[in-house]
Amino acid sequence: MLNFIIITFTILISTMGFSQNFLIEQKKNARVKTAYSEKEKIVKGYFTSNKIEYNNFDLYIRIFKQEKVVEVWVKNKNSNSYTNIVNYDICSTSGALGPKRRQGDGQTPEGFYVVNRFNPYSNFYLSLGLNFPNNADKIITKGFKAGGDIFIHGNCVTIGCVPITDDKIKELYIIATEAKAHGQNNIPVHIFPCKMSEDKMLELNNLNTENYSFWQSIKPSYDYFEKNKSIPIISVDKKGNYIFK
Repeated sequence: MLNFIIITFTILISTMGFSQNFLIEQKKNARVKTAYSEKEKIVKGYFTSNKIEYNNFDLYIRIFKQEKVVEVWVKNKNSNSYTNIVNYDICSTSGALGPKRRQGDGQTPEGFYVVNRFNPYSNFYLSLGLNFPNNADKIITKGFKAGGDIFIHGNCVTIGCVPITDDKIKELYIIATEAKAHGQNNIPVHIFPCKMSEDKMLELNNLNTENYSFWQSIKPSYDYFEKNKSIPIISVDKKGNYIFK
């Protein structure tokens, strides 16, 4: 038992050290410094007004392609439910509603991802990379090049990414950086074709029957979050289908 406590404590200290090193390294970059100097007070205001602890929160990002919006949800680590603290407009789009299946198709992905890269040297000011293709995408696109390098970024141009302008990426980059620096290794980013109400599902079916079964397969996650303001446990089966618990 004592050995277990010692090992757990050692892992905790190591994780805290890594997180602080991450924050220090990020703040060495001129663009990140500028973001913090210009926007941290504003960002902290989002947290204060919603009674969320700035140094002890989890982040969830939800994107709707048709509505062209990036929703930012956070929760205190000891809470089960998320609060929407700010939304950002997507200022440019490419492709159509539907998942990304081939390199060069111009599509923005749809599905369930995490932030896997923080890029303060981006050609689009600051950017947050997504783990596209994820396990589901890899199974479904097996034998083809699915593509990659999908980011939420600054500027206002895109081929499959999610641009929210240089001004707003400063805020989102700070929020994501603080989440990671305070222990959140996996920041979920869920991308939907639209807000998936029953009326919208009828519209989607009329719009594209080929993608409708995929849209039906991701709707349970949308419904779960709408009801509970929390994220279901998501896994992938051998056929590349999402499974929710």
